[in-house]
Amino acid sequence: MATNTYDAIVIGSGISGGWAAKELTEKGLKTIMLERGRNIEHIKDYTAPNKMPWEWPHAGGRTQQMIEDYPVLRRDYPLNEKNLDLWANEKDSPYTEVKRFDWYRGYHVGGRSLMWGRQSYRLGDLDFEANLKDGHGVDWPIRYKDIAPWYSYAEKFAGISGNRDGVASLPDGDYMPPMPMNIVEKDLAERLKKQYGGQRHFIMGRTANITVPHEGRVNCQYQNQCWLGCNFGAYFSTQSATLPAAKKTNNLTLRPFSIVTKIIYDKNTKKAKGVEIVDAETNKTYEFFAKVIFVCASALNSTWVLMNSATDVWEGGLGSSSGELGHNLMDHHFRCGAGGKVDGYLDSYVFGRRPTGLYVPRFVNVDGDTKKRDYVRGFGYQGAAGRGRWSGAVAEMEVGGAWKDAICEPGDWNVGFTAFGETLPYHENKITLDKSKKDKWGLPVLSFDAEIKDNELKMRADMQNEMKEMLESIGVKDTYTYDNVYGLGQGIHEMGTARMGLDPKTSVLNGNNQVWDALNVFVTDGACMTSAGCVNPSLTYMALTARAVDYAVSELKKGNI
Repeated sequence: MATNTYDAIVIGSGISGGWAAKELTEKGLKTIMLERGRNIEHIKDYTAPNKMPWEWPHAGGRTQQMIEDYPVLRRDYPLNEKNLDLWANEKDSPYTEVKRFDWYRGYHVGGRSLMWGRQSYRLGDLDFEANLKDGHGVDWPIRYKDIAPWYSYAEKFAGISGNRDGVASLPDGDYMPPMPMNIVEKDLAERLKKQYGGQRHFIMGRTANITVPHEGRVNCQYQNQCWLGCNFGAYFSTQSATLPAAKKTNNLTLRPFSIVTKIIYDKNTKKAKGVEIVDAETNKTYEFFAKVIFVCASALNSTWVLMNSATDVWEGGLGSSSGELGHNLMDHHFRCGAGGKVDGYLDSYVFGRRPTGLYVPRFVNVDGDTKKRDYVRGFGYQGAAGRGRWSGAVAEMEVGGAWKDAICEPGDWNVGFTAFGETLPYHENKITLDKSKKDKWGLPVLSFDAEIKDNELKMRADMQNEMKEMLESIGVKDTYTYDNVYGLGQGIHEMGTARMGLDPKTSVLNGNNQVWDALNVFVTDGACMTSAGCVNPSLTYMALTARAVDYAVSELKKGNI
């Protein structure tokens, strides 16, 4: 076996892994970042960033062969010919479903930072105190004040555009100028504010798309093809932001095709001393050693690594002494909401393809909510207003000059919203290792046994009806609700399974993201989440990672880890 020694090891190269590499290298640590998939170089390896739908063989859609080859990805929108090569090969990397779970993965340098939705919001004390107040899960070991400076740090570097809206349930941050609302959105936002006395809001979505040049990156060009890779670097990704910063230090080694199979644990020191990998191309095994290890392989793969480590000491793996490793799996449930038609404004249109929309901060089960709810926690909405299909494009008119003129005119204005709701941290929602089934490299796969429950189902009715009532109250016509049925995991916000906590008997990690069982191992991706909140979680991973690295380096200098 070949051996190599570094100051730090980072497992994974997505949003959290990229941030860990940046922070560790900038603080002077020689760091190796291990990625299980192939390398993707910024700009050079983006195959079709500016390609239009009509330039694709199937207009950007899916084929029957793709449907056959990707039985999980086909369950929702991610399956398409435009960026198929960015999604994990399901035949090479299968998993087991005791209950349905939609696991959409990106196995390459940058991970899902290349495909994410970029919505970037802070959790607040409403979220950090929720478990303690309503008795679900365990108490977070941190509060908003502990992470607020790190949110600012992450926002300033990543480049988050948005407004400081002063909404109590959604803390403000440090933003670039926001993208503008269109005329209909502005008017609806004013009507809503007046109708509800400032208790409910349509705000501009806070997004990791820069609106002014920043850190060598060019501001957004309103193409809204972000998940094909952006030659301008206008949205935050590992490739556009954290990886260049880490490389600039000359302290980073990036090793693609490196599947971490286990963390090497030293029983005598009660610390990790390195990791074992299998080379995804050659199947050869290697070991790498370091003083500190950051596990950022994405929530469920990070927990897989822990479960497969130190099994001679703990049957359930490193971090399992609490009995919570693999448990408390969460996501955001969505695919329901409401919409309608907006009369007028036929002399106005939209500009470009804006890569964000409106956001509606949580307003249920918060101060000022006078309704009695039959569930705990809450939800927010994402949506937009726009003009519909061309007004003349109907079968009965498809002939003559009048029809040709009509199809040059856009249709009516419409508005629609999708709700995103919090899923509670249920102990029984879990993942385990299925040793009876192996992946392409002979490694055991994950088995999923999780579902949404009564609290989420009750919430979904409100997620639809509240928006319908709001739209009707501000003059939207022909309103409707919808529920397109949700499967856990479809939100692509998988969280939990190695939660933070105050007590090693009930949590996997402490308040600094250290594994209680090996304090030089840090987990800072979605696995660490103690509860889910209802906002997109990636900004929280960035902040927690930067915070944990700062602590880790300080402790290393003191000789404490």
